[in-house]
Formats: sequence, C-alpha cells, structure tokens
Amino acid sequence: MEEKRFLIVGLGNPGKTYEDTRHNIGFRIVKALAAKWGITLRPSLIRAKGSFGKTTIQDKEAHLLLPLTYMNESGLAVRKCLNYYKIPLDQLMVVTDDVAIPLGTLRLRIKGSCGGHKGLSSVEKHLGTTEYARLRVGVGDRSVGELADYVLGRFSLEEQTQLPAIVDQAIHGIELWLEKGAETAMQEVNT
Repeated sequence: MEEKRFLIVGLGNPGKTYEDTRHNIGFRIVKALAAKWGITLRPSLIRAKGSFGKTTIQDKEAHLLLPLTYMNESGLAVRKCLNYYKIPLDQLMVVTDDVAIPLGTLRLRIKGSCGGHKGLSSVEKHLGTTEYARLRVGVGDRSVGELADYVLGRFSLEEQTQLPAIVDQAIHGIELWLEKGAETAMQEVNT
C-alpha cells in the first residue's frame, strides 16, 4: 500500500517569551503529540521554515511542524513543508487558539474562514484556499482589554490546571482524524 503523508501544524510564536501564552496552545499540543509519539522536533529551515519531525503510524507518514516564522507568517512555513514533502491539502491539519470559544472547547472543521486569526489568515493566503482541516482550541473568552494583550498573556493558575486534559483531548482528536478521517473525528470532537 502506498504511504499517505499527513502534516499536523501547531501555530504559535517561537521563543521563550511566548512559550506559555494562550496564542501558543497550538505549539503546546503539537509538542505534546511529538513527545507521545517519540518524535524529536528539530529546526528545518530549508524544508519547512520550522521545527519539524516525522514518524510512521500504521501506513501513514505523519509530519509535525511548528513554524518559526512567527504567527503572522505561519502560512509561509506550511506552504514550504507541503510542497517539499508533496502532502495534499486534504491531509493537512492546523492546530490553533481561538478566543471566540470557551477554554478547552474544541472545534474541528475541514474548511472555513480565518475568523480574524492572523495565523490562519497567513495559511489561507499562502495556500490560496480555506479548504484545509483546522482544530481550534478555545483559550477563554476575552471580554475586556486588548486582544493582543490577551492572547499573548499567560493562562491563569486555575486555567493551567485544566491544560493537561485540554491537550489530551486535542491529541485524541488529531489521532482520530489521522486514523479514521475528518468526518468521524468531527463527530466526536465537536460534541
């Protein structure tokens, strides 16, 4: 059987300054997935413009990517990686934060708008389409203050206690998407 290639991208900003911010929940989830699967993520600027690793699960080649281009240019790294490894768009999943849904709520879609998210906007710009899977992870509803301050802020102590379960739930959704397809994964993740 011919190997199928998949790309799972965690959106975020590189560097210690952003490490535990709400905006980096995509990075956090993909790093946890890499640890679970025993993948070492290494910088690969020529092939992917990001930290990259891969493994084989059953008959599928799973590639993990953390763009090092900063959030607003994430699409550049995604496009470069898709092209280099010849991964079709229907085998791409982008994991990102979402301030419009409650903390820990997951929304898996196979197409849709960026909803004002700069990282997703960059992905759409560089791919020329909105038809790719995205797993939005609720990081809490910002009701006051500046959006940038909120997403670049850290989780509260109470929220931090919930993060391991949120990460596990997101990993389960990604694995379901990889193993059983988008429809099955959406039915479970979105309920």
